[in-house]
Amino acid sequence: MSTLPQELALLAYDRTTGRERTGGYLDLALGGAVLFTLALAGRVDLDGKKVRVLDPAPTGDPVVDERLATLAADKPRAPHTVVERFAKKLTEAVRDGPVADGTLRHERGKTLGIFPVNRYLQARGGIGDETRVRLASAVRTGRTSDERTAALLGLVAAVHLEKTVFPDRDARPDRKRLKAFAEAHWAGSATRKAIANRQGANAAVASGGGGGGGG
Repeated sequence: MSTLPQELALLAYDRTTGRERTGGYLDLALGGAVLFTLALAGRVDLDGKKVRVLDPAPTGDPVVDERLATLAADKPRAPHTVVERFAKKLTEAVRDGPVADGTLRHERGKTLGIFPVNRYLQARGGIGDETRVRLASAVRTGRTSDERTAALLGLVAAVHLEKTVFPDRDARPDRKRLKAFAEAHWAGSATRKAIANRQGANAAVASGGGGGGGG
């Protein structure tokens, strides 16, 4: 069975092109997925405004457990900071599993015959399809059968993946409904804040670069 971070990774790639569709925030979204995993497993919780480790026992997922051990050895931090720290070198670690078992097929190519590009294509009828069906049912009924599905919807909302996950415009949930999933749990809100912080930093760099060029 795929982990929550792996499910999110599968959803993040366009099924036709194999290109990543999170706008460059997949690592933060996966960091949020790891935090969700630990929260749902009872390993961490929010204590005031900081994340505290309640139980350092391994979950059985090496990627998640490595970050749990790091968190347990650290001082309590704000949830969005935990997401940012979890995100470091996370994308490749999460993606390795689906690539190894054939759920994702890695292809290397070039755009315009010059620029290298990596594509990750999903196997039809696999876990990615099953996940999409489960999410579609949840947004259609407004109910989720389990906390993991709710967490996944919150992450989809946080990273604006709805167009990729729900390509049928008529069946696509509106942002208001998805936002409710994203804000229903503190780990989802932390992921949204981590992404917003990076967006702000990127905008500041772009603005500063533009100013420098004009001077």
